[in-house]
Amino acid sequence: MNKKILIVVLSLMVFVTIVGGTFILLKNNPPLEATAVASDENQHFVIVGFGNNGWGDIQLTNVAINDFEQPIASKIQMSNPELGFVMTDDFESEEAQPYRFTDIDEATIKTGTSPTETLEKQNNGTASEDDETYGLTLKHDEAIQTVHIKYSYFGISLFEEVEISF
Repeated sequence: MNKKILIVVLSLMVFVTIVGGTFILLKNNPPLEATAVASDENQHFVIVGFGNNGWGDIQLTNVAINDFEQPIASKIQMSNPELGFVMTDDFESEEAQPYRFTDIDEATIKTGTSPTETLEKQNNGTASEDDETYGLTLKHDEAIQTVHIKYSYFGISLFEEVEISF
């Protein structure tokens, strides 16, 4: 009986250690890489470039701005390094046609889409139309100072904050 209890206790300790270690690793090395890319003059419209440098796909679950307010408009642009991003809040306009837009909760952010890696490919001349880039397009009636991104990675809820300063 004592051996069974010992085995159960040791198994639980190993499980807790693995889960805790994974959580600490993800908190210290988040898979979502995000940076402010563009803004209009008064920061009512911003684009945050982001990507995934982790091992599995990322699912965005919520995006808020400033003091955790909901923006007036928000979409994800899916593009490539050669096309770049478009600054528009009319997602059906003629200038927006070459770009793919989707709702925040419908996009899956693929691995290997880190903005840093993409920039490196552009600088080396190896970027192509096959490379995915993602841009979070946000519009609000007040200046956007901070973007709060909540996302899920391997079922773990994580959070990223991006300061907007141009």
